[in-house]
Amino acid sequence: MEEKNLETVIGDAPVCSEISAHPQAIAIIRSAMPDEDSMLDVSELFKVLGDSTRTRILFALLAAETCVCDLSELLNASVSAVSHQLRILRQARLVRYRRAGKTVFYSLADEHVRSLLSQGLEHVQE
Repeated sequence: MEEKNLETVIGDAPVCSEISAHPQAIAIIRSAMPDEDSMLDVSELFKVLGDSTRTRILFALLAAETCVCDLSELLNASVSAVSHQLRILRQARLVRYRRAGKTVFYSLADEHVRSLLSQGLEHVQE
């Protein structure tokens, strides 16, 4: 394969000075990677987490189970806007809800979500 100077193409990103594939490494990595559907699902999960309002809702729910009205007040957003974001979070299986009379309380769906948020926060605070 022809050698290329990639620094002129990619800019400041450090790259190999010689382009040469490593078939054994590629085979090992390929066998360890999840299937395409799983990677797509993870990508969609991160898209959901990429909205700051949804992230704020999740961190509020990390602290305590909360009703839509309280989330609305906490986030300084309309009940309709919060409900819309909660629907997206429910569809992504990040939150769940329970009814208590006329009130609907939301909470994180499971410990995986709690762990994901905690680890994400820990990562950005390092």
